[in-house]
Amino acid sequence: MGSFTKLVRFKSDNDTVYYTDLGDLSLEAPAPGSQVTAYISFEDLLSKRDSETATVKELLAPLPQDGLPIYCVGLNYKSHAAEAKFEVSDAPPLWVKPAAALANPGQDIVLNKYCAASLPDYEAELVFVTSKTCKDISESEAEDAILGYTIGNDLSCRLFQMPKQSGGQFYYAKAFDNFAPIGPTLVSKAAFPFSTATMALTVNGEQRQQAKFEGDLVFSPAKILSYMSQGTTIPAYTAVMTGTPSGVGAFMDPKQFLKHGDEVRISITSVGELKNKIIVAE
Repeated sequence: MGSFTKLVRFKSDNDTVYYTDLGDLSLEAPAPGSQVTAYISFEDLLSKRDSETATVKELLAPLPQDGLPIYCVGLNYKSHAAEAKFEVSDAPPLWVKPAAALANPGQDIVLNKYCAASLPDYEAELVFVTSKTCKDISESEAEDAILGYTIGNDLSCRLFQMPKQSGGQFYYAKAFDNFAPIGPTLVSKAAFPFSTATMALTVNGEQRQQAKFEGDLVFSPAKILSYMSQGTTIPAYTAVMTGTPSGVGAFMDPKQFLKHGDEVRISITSVGELKNKIIVAE
């Protein structure tokens, strides 16, 4: 099987879904109207088989397969655990978002009035994607089961994480439609500069979060994947959000919760920038 460097998934001007490899970490995701060499499937891209020239209409989440639950990890940054005044746990706290939570780069995140009144908040996250189906794998085996890295925003309604509302779980607060924007590119594990990469989040241009992964992450991606897989089948191409650093709105000025018209931008070294606007439905 072949390889890739920087994967983009998009819908063409005739609404066909394609994959392309930018091949260079310095290149940004193609803008609408761009023409690129593309493939009808991820497998065709890896084998460089049956390429076509396609025109980009809109970017899609850069996953070889959608329709899968999205796994999430909580309290995985020392800085965030400190701001939340929680002890770091011995194992990664896990939950899932349903497949309907997935949103594309550039997509407006439409909140109904119920969600808009429930303290909507952002979380910048490094996301890894699995390369194969996994079960009962060791940490070293998990290293070989990571396809690449991208950006995610673990959107949450904080009201439903409060003790009297949550019942001790995070699922409901984070499982609303389109509460998992992911993209714009997927950088292969071999090409991603994990040891030096940084992540930052802004809302309307104001920086709210900034972090490096090394030194702040509690559990590595391989540790997370190994733990997730014990007794559980994790499908190939599952996206896993690995937690957020300090600076989330719930621990800052309450006025910083998301509202109509807010634009959230998250950048990660080599991956690019994930942009989404919050729209409150009438």
